[in-house]
Amino acid sequence: MDQQLSLAGIGTPDLHESFLLCERELRDDLAPMVVAVSLLPAQIRPHVHAVSAFAARTDHLADEIGTAGGAHDLERWCADSLEELRAGHSEHPLRRAFVHTVRMWHLDMELIEELLEALSADSAAPPAFFTFADLRRYLRGVSGTTAELLTPLLEPTADDLVLPQRLMSTLGEVFQLVDILQDFPIDLSRGRCYLPTRDLHQLGLSHDDLRAREHRSALNELVELQVRRTRELLEQGAAVVPLVHPSSHPFLQTCIRGTHAYLDEVQRRKSAVLRERIPLPKAVSSLALSEVLLSPHPAASRSSKPRLLRRYFTRQRSPRPVNTVMAPNHIAVIMDGNRRWAAARGRPPVDGHRAGELALQRLIDSALELEIPHVSVFAFSTENWGRASTELDALMELFFGLVQRNLDRYHELGVRVRWCGRRDRVPTRLREESEAAERLTAGNRRLSFTACLDYGGRAEMLDAARALATDAATGLVRPEEIGEDDLVRQFYLPDLPDVDLLIRTSGEQRTSNFLPWHTAYAELVFTDVLWPDFDRRHLLDAIAEYSRRRRRFGADQPSTVATT
Repeated sequence: MDQQLSLAGIGTPDLHESFLLCERELRDDLAPMVVAVSLLPAQIRPHVHAVSAFAARTDHLADEIGTAGGAHDLERWCADSLEELRAGHSEHPLRRAFVHTVRMWHLDMELIEELLEALSADSAAPPAFFTFADLRRYLRGVSGTTAELLTPLLEPTADDLVLPQRLMSTLGEVFQLVDILQDFPIDLSRGRCYLPTRDLHQLGLSHDDLRAREHRSALNELVELQVRRTRELLEQGAAVVPLVHPSSHPFLQTCIRGTHAYLDEVQRRKSAVLRERIPLPKAVSSLALSEVLLSPHPAASRSSKPRLLRRYFTRQRSPRPVNTVMAPNHIAVIMDGNRRWAAARGRPPVDGHRAGELALQRLIDSALELEIPHVSVFAFSTENWGRASTELDALMELFFGLVQRNLDRYHELGVRVRWCGRRDRVPTRLREESEAAERLTAGNRRLSFTACLDYGGRAEMLDAARALATDAATGLVRPEEIGEDDLVRQFYLPDLPDVDLLIRTSGEQRTSNFLPWHTAYAELVFTDVLWPDFDRRHLLDAIAEYSRRRRRFGADQPSTVATT
């Protein structure tokens, strides 16, 4: 069960698309937040996306106050939002999901009004905080309110919501402090400083000193003070974890660990944070993420709320974190079940393919977090050309949009994008866009992502054999000396490594002509989950199963050497 499945029962198609829009906006602007939210139960995620995306969009509008029409846009946004919330309905593409969430969860309108007022006030004048207490009042308004709005979605276990809400508000303040540290160079260039004036005065500093490289000792001390305060608030806010439903623990723990990781980096760089923007971690380390996902959660077994999927904490568990076992070097996935997913909901096949795009994004993000070097997917086979022309046209358009929507983000993350398959039959603009993506990302080394598009294993080997026969006929190679390496050099991607783990979704148990050479010794894992429903937990299940198998490669003794 994932966000797509949970959205299936949410209202109209327009409302469904609104929730998806909220997630996309967060994925573009706040990737670490999306990573954390993905750890929540499926029925909660869309609503957390809706609240977070609304707050993020409002904040963006507040940042545009200095531009032409910026003040009017923010004023109109706030007025329209409040009017729609009172009416209980919105036609706005993003606010539609937010209004639905507010009504469904009975969220506090006063908190929303406080948020809008605080962001409007911040945009109207430069920040001026004399003490840390003054700064905290600002933090409470612009971020503590949003975190407090999320409290009911995390299902506090106590009848009294006052303490969980207060602690969540404190966590919201922490996240805003992190945002201030991250954006300090940008804010300072705009004449905005969110640090308390008293802190500067006590260290003998002025606002001009923050731009200079002098007074390094005092500037380092200033940064240390901010980090120390942030950690103190983080420890206070972390007390909310045992006060909410166990299914929300991984989400909160990941947010907390990610914040600690960022503060560690700020503390290491000290005053450099005043001049250089330190990016947020894309996620916690693979070890921390594995511990969150795979460690036991005893409280879950005592829960009185089975509808929040207590099995989430037990059936997905592996004996050890993923990165402490023999992790696969190359994972290949046959993404099957998109059309069945759509048919089960009475929708056209292309809707299933669109839902599958989100699952693909989750796969790549998870591989990055778990430090898997190679991922390949079966996007479109040579046999798929036999489908209806309307579906083919929609698929090609979807592939084109997928590359456009995700290229910049994955390039920034260090993903190398590759195409394995025939290139003479796909639409020209898709071929050009895909080849441009290959050129742009050719130097990336963090993850090699291969999309097998218009690919068939037999066709690849037949093409390779023909090319090798031509070389032999022209005397470039002697037939009696031909070896495996000679054949592999003729493949579409000669340097594509052998597959260690092949996953197929949707319950089918065959490899369907997918990378037959490369999967000769792959471990096969078949799952009944339809591809649009496939998420990080299912991937971790497959890796855990892989790690338990004894890989012999035809020898007497199993291989015990990790391939990473």
